Amino acid sequence: MKLYDFTSAPNPRRVRIFLAEKGVTVPLQQVDLFQGANRSPEALKRNPYGGLPVLELDDGTCIAESVAICQCFEEMHPEMWNRRMELELFRHIGSYFQHTHEIFKNRIRQLPAVAEASRETALARMRLIDGLIAERRFIAGERYTIADITAIVAFGLGEFAGLTIPSDMRNISRWYAEVSARPSARA
Repeated sequence: MKLYDFTSAPNPRRVRIFLAEKGVTVPLQQVDLFQGANRSPEALKRNPYGGLPVLELDDGTCIAESVAICQCFEEMHPEMWNRRMELELFRHIGSYFQHTHEIFKNRIRQLPAVAEASRETALARMRLIDGLIAERRFIAGERYTIADITAIVAFGLGEFAGLTIPSDMRNISRWYAEVSARPSARA
């Protein structure tokens, strides 16, 4: 992924400010508008209008227009958090559940050591998440996203398996109470 930029232009600046606020870094390639580099055949392939910024994705797709680029990163940001909830929370709670619950007794070889390691890792991830959401309302920021859905399901499984949110994790407890009260949480 690469952002074609020109530091003196206002629209690329919009994207740089947005990325700075999100804490996202992207490789930048300067395209000198004053020298007409944005009108080269290569630049016009990325954006036929010749404007900047242009975000080039890893697959070669190019997105022009500052607001569209910001929206692209806005969508990637919650997706990143969703993957973190899947890989760093749900996976370990699920492993704990599989290695401790009666329902899996005849389905897999339950290993107490795996259960304990999964429990410890899940609690460590909960602590990390508790700190990360101290200054924000939801997992990925100030709006409810798929990351919150993944996390609420993971915590629900944890409750069922006896791996509950420790009482000293006030931020997760606040978040969990709020998202659990949403009508959709009863689905």
